[in-house]
Amino acid sequence: MLGNSTKTLGEFIIENQSSFKYSSGELSKLINAIRLAAKVVNHEVNKAGLVDILGSSGDVNIQGETQQKLDIHAHNKFIESLTNREIVCGIASEEEEDFISINSSDEKHQNSYVVLIDPLDGSSNIDVNVSVGTIFSIYRRVTPIGSPVTLEDFLQPGKNQVAAGYVIYGTSTMLVYTTGDGVNGFTLNPAIGTFYLSHPNMKFPKAGNIYSINEGNYNHFPQGVKDYIKYCQKEEEDRPYTSRYIGSLVSDFHRNMIKGGIYMYPKSSKASNGKLRLLYECNPMAFIAEQANGKASNGHTRILDIDPKELHERVPFFCGSVEMVDKVESFM
Repeated sequence: MLGNSTKTLGEFIIENQSSFKYSSGELSKLINAIRLAAKVVNHEVNKAGLVDILGSSGDVNIQGETQQKLDIHAHNKFIESLTNREIVCGIASEEEEDFISINSSDEKHQNSYVVLIDPLDGSSNIDVNVSVGTIFSIYRRVTPIGSPVTLEDFLQPGKNQVAAGYVIYGTSTMLVYTTGDGVNGFTLNPAIGTFYLSHPNMKFPKAGNIYSINEGNYNHFPQGVKDYIKYCQKEEEDRPYTSRYIGSLVSDFHRNMIKGGIYMYPKSSKASNGKLRLLYECNPMAFIAEQANGKASNGHTRILDIDPKELHERVPFFCGSVEMVDKVESFM
């Protein structure tokens, strides 16, 4: 999987632009805007502990969660980068209650794409130097070009995504994305600020031996999930599986895609629909998973087939190696 490629992200985008069915150059500019914002956020993440960007901002976001200072910084940088380049007609962020409608300079709303973004996933871990990430999802608008975007442009099933990806700020910084033609990973060379193709054609192993779930909530899980956890722990020829849970979705997903495993955030008696957001987390990760020969489900239904009803809708989430997701579904 790993490559010693000298191909940059910019070169890769240009070379593969023609394989994208809406090849107008707009999507390429959009990915480049995300790349730029990711480098700025990476710079700030790497200064954590040196300047006053750690800890709570004192505010609470639309999710009812305490906002970290870096949450707000990352949100602002991505919104700024996407807005200034005039390449999207609307943005929705996990940190904002409503979507943002963006006019192009000619005031005619000519742009075709909307972006949904989780600016800093796992930000509660930033104070203790654990990897965090950014998750993004891109759709073509469904309302007429030339008019302002509406909620309808954002409430699309995940199967309508034209691109999705994540940035992981870890021991190295990587941008991983798909436009529906496989998954590729690019690692940032911090010395020169350039992303290089390091993980071409990423794939989930068909099976794995890692399960990722917050077992502290075990007593609150549905019986099917409890039974699957016991299955994972049972002494057999190929088990027990290894339990690995970081608490940053991007980090857990990234490890499982490379090594083989399953990530689970089920509903519980404390959270009747689970915790993860369909539009900002589950849909983009499900799209990436399926493009990497993996699978994503709410325990019963394919994630990408779910019709969202609201911007901040939550769903149970089971995602990873196909055989492992199939198995947990059988317990549900």
